[in-house]
Amino acid sequence: MKGVIAAGDAQTAAAGEEILKRGGNAADAAIAAVFASFIAESVMTNIGGGGLAIVGDVEKDKAEVYDFFVDMPSGKLSPKMDFHEVTSDYGPAQDSLYIGRGSVAVPGLVAGLSALANEHGTLPLKTLLEPAIRMAREGVTLSAPQEYVFEFLLPIYEDTPEINAMYKKRDGSAWCAGEKNTFPGLAENLAQLAEEGPLSFSQGSIARAILADQKAHGGLITESDLANYKIRRLEPIRISYHETELLFPAMPSTGGGLIAFTLKLLESVDLAQMAHLGVDHIQALAEAMRLTNIARPLWEASASSEQERIERLLGDKNIQLYRQKLQTILSGESPPSEPPFPREPDHTTHISVVDEAGNFVGVTTTAGESAGFVVDGTGICMNNMLGEADLHPQGFHTLAPGARLTTMMSPTLLLQDGKPRMVLGSGGSSRLRAAILQAVSNVIDFGMPLEKAVHLPRMYFGAGILHLEGGIPEKRAQGLEKLGYKVNRWPDLNMYFGGTHAVAFENGHWVAVGDRRRGGAGIVVE
Repeated sequence: MKGVIAAGDAQTAAAGEEILKRGGNAADAAIAAVFASFIAESVMTNIGGGGLAIVGDVEKDKAEVYDFFVDMPSGKLSPKMDFHEVTSDYGPAQDSLYIGRGSVAVPGLVAGLSALANEHGTLPLKTLLEPAIRMAREGVTLSAPQEYVFEFLLPIYEDTPEINAMYKKRDGSAWCAGEKNTFPGLAENLAQLAEEGPLSFSQGSIARAILADQKAHGGLITESDLANYKIRRLEPIRISYHETELLFPAMPSTGGGLIAFTLKLLESVDLAQMAHLGVDHIQALAEAMRLTNIARPLWEASASSEQERIERLLGDKNIQLYRQKLQTILSGESPPSEPPFPREPDHTTHISVVDEAGNFVGVTTTAGESAGFVVDGTGICMNNMLGEADLHPQGFHTLAPGARLTTMMSPTLLLQDGKPRMVLGSGGSSRLRAAILQAVSNVIDFGMPLEKAVHLPRMYFGAGILHLEGGIPEKRAQGLEKLGYKVNRWPDLNMYFGGTHAVAFENGHWVAVGDRRRGGAGIVVE
């Protein structure tokens, strides 16, 4: 076996497969797959965004987190700044956000992927870009989940003539599932990146195009913002859950610490003795999620060091306090009120890879909902992370220049006896926490194979509402309502509940599972 890969689209996974077959390692395959995802999953992520990765090197016997999420730009606000509101129709609800040049944070993806290639890969960046360039030139097929996302983001993809032309056919009709689309402008600029290297994006021709576009439309990104962007290498958060070691990213990931906290609470509850997704099980998950939301300010408040932040949330004293609260609630005491719960960008994807040597990479990327324009002459779309109101509770454009934005993304690693046993992550806004949590618990608490652990129905609790995915029996929903929960029933599996793409070692071999909620795919590369 040369390796395993799980991703949010079969075409994304195939790019990683190609690189593994060409002798690349886990980092090589993950990088190639991420670049391919900008083509195959272009409504979920793009090259103008940011990401987080958890990386393990067998020779170094070390796991570390790479933070290449987006920064606050340093430009001055201008009356001519392109920053305007659009409304997306999600069916049951509508959501407002801001797009345009003034919504663009300093991107980190090219810098992060280039650093991963240089420090952990074995093949040249030029080689790793080949699958994405070919896909952009020859075309990729739109999946049904991608079409679903495209439909409710249509106002963004119709905002400017250039992005409209990218996602519409000549007759003006929308790109539909099963149809191929090409990205010739992006193909040429990826080829340019392959020839010039990462400096093209920070100081070279692509950087100049981004800066010219920003200047013409009152954007905030400056020459120094692109030239001086820095990735961060971080120690992961480590916890034990029922004798399994788990690693999560620390800040700027809010998700890593919060998932770790929920698991530490649940360790005091014997989930394995409960009926899976029975009333007791769902209640335990819901109340642990509620208490995590209540404890969240402890994690997000400023701290003198990362260790202080971790100790404040995950220290024994605090965990014991919240475990006691969980037990009293499960014994019948009324739960406390949950604070307002911010929405996070939905449009995120994840890739998990392990190679034959045991090296691993889990990488999650996002560009928000996209800023609704194409950088002139490049085919490149940019993020709208400055237009997400819930990432800016003090108001838009108030963060200090250079500040790293936070994200819920949390690529995750499970170790047993010091060896990687599972790599996973998810898209899905705040719900990705619940998706990762339930996949981990399904494997550890209930001993499920990965395929079952990923694809069984999920629940999610937030903002006082208990969401139950299709497949959970009605009697259980009614039982939860009798306990006082406001239950929202979903008819089927839905990408609202995340998209968990994972690889795991089970029964003496590696397996890969891509979440069908998001059109995911898993490949074992022989």
